[in-house]
Amino acid sequence: MRPLLSGLINFVLGVLFTYFAFQQVQENGWGFFSYLLLIIATLDIGSGLRLIFLHFKIKNSQKK
Repeated sequence: MRPLLSGLINFVLGVLFTYFAFQQVQENGWGFFSYLLLIIATLDIGSGLRLIFLHFKIKNSQKK
């Protein structure tokens, strides 16, 4: 799969997990599941951004 598409999917999933974590905190407070959702969101957003930057790095190196 292309890095840009994979990066966008990971980024969107990270935002979705962040939303679920906020909903969880509003309903039940800070518990194990809230922290777990935020850890997963952080990993997804980080890997998504890394893949998006990789796409542009590859694209710029192909131009040169």
